[in-house]
Amino acid sequence: MTGTSMERKGVLFWILLAVILVLVLFPVYWIAITSLKRPVENILPTPTFFPRVISFANYANVLKGGFFGNLYNSLFVATLSTLISLSLAFLASYALVRFKFPFKLNYIFLIWVLIVKILPPIVLAIPLFTRAHLINRLIGLVGVYQVYTLPYCIWMLFGFLRSIPIEYEQAAEFDGASKFKTLTAIVLPLAGGGLVATAIFSVIVAWDEFLFALLFIRNPGLLTLPLRIVNFITEYETLWGELMSIGLMATLPVLFFSSYVYKHMTRGFSLSLK
Repeated sequence: MTGTSMERKGVLFWILLAVILVLVLFPVYWIAITSLKRPVENILPTPTFFPRVISFANYANVLKGGFFGNLYNSLFVATLSTLISLSLAFLASYALVRFKFPFKLNYIFLIWVLIVKILPPIVLAIPLFTRAHLINRLIGLVGVYQVYTLPYCIWMLFGFLRSIPIEYEQAAEFDGASKFKTLTAIVLPLAGGGLVATAIFSVIVAWDEFLFALLFIRNPGLLTLPLRIVNFITEYETLWGELMSIGLMATLPVLFFSSYVYKHMTRGFSLSLK
């Protein structure tokens, strides 16, 4: 292969990479500039690719409308539902991987969990909606979200835990470690990467969930961010500036959480194994 052909391939690679970056980042750019435009500029027949006058009025309107209260509600629901799902899923997945069940009940359980996961959400929402104690309560919404997050966490952690060699646990038990000690000191650090990945996806699922929140939350003070976002789409108009502003602000916490958890938790797990 000549040097000229290699250079051409290198140029084509960078061109392709630039095209992909433009396609991926352009929607984010458009959300950002739309949030900085005045209302009259967002409804022009010919769109502008940069605000004629940069305005932060859309962000001010969102913040005055109770954004921080909605942010707290989403943080509370997503964090607590993820912690509960991870704890229960870790124990359930470990039992399915390491223990033997009669009549292949472990596989039956996994199939049942998968069925619950692939069912349309409205099928599960109807029987849950009959429970009056779940309505207009954030802790009730956390319990409802287990229908979403728990099956997902079980299936993800099942794959990660199954890849951990059992010899590590047998060596620890041979040295006199209890089952609980083996689980917390050996299995938990080895499954760190799986826990991090599962936590990130679980938070995203709970953070973005809309249908259950719409059905179970009626109190304006308990609205989560997805419910607050949809309020900017009315029967007569769409408030594009406010819609893009709150959409951008609602995305940032998940991005910060994902980067922070992935960076620091994986480093902590790797150090604990040394």
